[in-house]
Amino acid sequence: MYGHVERLAQEIKKGADSVEGVEAKLWQARILDNFDRYDAFFLCLCFFFCSVTIQWYYSMYGHVERLAREILLGVNSVEGVEGKLWQVPETLSTEELARLRAPPKSDVPIINPFKLPEADGLVFGFPTRFGMMAAQFKAFLDSAQYLWIAQMLATKPAGIFYSTSSQGGGQETTPLTAITQLVHHGMLFVPIGYTFGTGMFEMDEVKGGSPYGAGTYCGDGSRQPTEYELKQAFHQGICIATISKKLKEDIHPIFTIHNRAY
Repeated sequence: MYGHVERLAQEIKKGADSVEGVEAKLWQARILDNFDRYDAFFLCLCFFFCSVTIQWYYSMYGHVERLAREILLGVNSVEGVEGKLWQVPETLSTEELARLRAPPKSDVPIINPFKLPEADGLVFGFPTRFGMMAAQFKAFLDSAQYLWIAQMLATKPAGIFYSTSSQGGGQETTPLTAITQLVHHGMLFVPIGYTFGTGMFEMDEVKGGSPYGAGTYCGDGSRQPTEYELKQAFHQGICIATISKKLKEDIHPIFTIHNRAY
């Protein structure tokens, strides 16, 4: 309205045009009011245009791990891409886990934060706790502050998958609130959108997942991921692997590790 956004937009356009093979165009959106003014400037970028994807997750009862393994299959189905599966450390005591009747952990290795920069793409999953990621996963992210300071994960594509106990338990709020973690690390959020097909609109069965990523419901713990939910997870693996591979091939020198802040 007063030119501040337009000034920023002009500078963003200069930056975009400085990249070889990219042409940027500047547009403004029309405000539908009696004054016939324009505002809300935005950029329309026209791009002319072997990879490793790491999945890391937290799973107490195995539902998230089941999705993770299916995503791994999808990742590995893309030529030239290798997926690796990791889990974050548990923060609850053995006594507390026993009280919660949590089964023993699987043999999936525990990840160290400094393994993350080795990946060309990341997918992370967790169960929800009151509409947000479980504290165990948040604790792991908090331990990665050195990666944040150096922006070691900047420009890496990242996806999210999750599990909730009920339909109102956080199928959208859980991934939505997790995106802030990606933003501060400079990662590129890769949702699945509605690319999984018309089944995402059908209402004939209870099914987890959303445009944010694959998901499942656990109920009282007895419900397991359905065939549909597992196929959606496989699809997400293909999506993140394909995009990670493409970005790895086309990466601009400005995004290499040598150009990141320390």
